[in-house]
Amino acid sequence: MFDLINGLPVHPLVVHAVVVLLPLATLGTIAIAVRPAWRRPYGLLVVACTAVATVLIPVSTSSGEALEKHVGNPGEHAELGEQLIWFAIPMLLLAAAMWWLDRRAGAGRPAGAGVVRTVTVLAVVAALATTVQVYRVGDSGAKAAWGDQVAAK
Repeated sequence: MFDLINGLPVHPLVVHAVVVLLPLATLGTIAIAVRPAWRRPYGLLVVACTAVATVLIPVSTSSGEALEKHVGNPGEHAELGEQLIWFAIPMLLLAAAMWWLDRRAGAGRPAGAGVVRTVTVLAVVAALATTVQVYRVGDSGAKAAWGDQVAAK
């Protein structure tokens, strides 16, 4: 199913969506954590971006498995890619919690300051961890695809 589109592998197409959206989601999560005033106008956008990126991760890994049949085992890249979802899901849940807590406070039902602070700190930690994992997956993928074809001079 996630093998080819018009003779081209699906994996690079989907991966580029993840590589763009997930770092944007991490920046957005950090931004709404650091600037609480941005949660109401931009929080839903951050959550939506994070959700789309998170949904595309399994599509990316499935298409990567299909591509593996054509080009061989990418080694560490496949293992790191499989782990990415476990970084994105907590970030998605924490970004959604920040947005929800802010909406709740706007409706006159504020959560405790400790809860908001804890969720905010955990969201930043999750965003930073996700950023590191995206880098690790991308770096290993680039090395798997281009490492033996491009020589450093």
